[in-house]
Amino acid sequence: MIVVPIKEGENIEKALKKFKRKFEKTGVVKELRRRQAFEKPSITNRKLRIHAAYVQKLHQIED
Repeated sequence: MIVVPIKEGENIEKALKKFKRKFEKTGVVKELRRRQAFEKPSITNRKLRIHAAYVQKLHQIED
C-alpha cells in the first residue's frame, strides 16, 4: 500500500503528483502489462531467432 504524507496546507495536485511518482517507482503497471501479455517460450525463442537472422543479414549487407 502506498502512503503519501501530506503537509499542512499542501496543494492536492502536488500530493497527487507524489502519489503518481511513487506508484510508477513500484512498477505495478509494468508488471501487470507483462503478465497480461504472456507469451509461450516457443514463440519467444522464434522471435529471437528471426531477429538474429535479420541482424546477421544486415551485417552481411554492410560488409
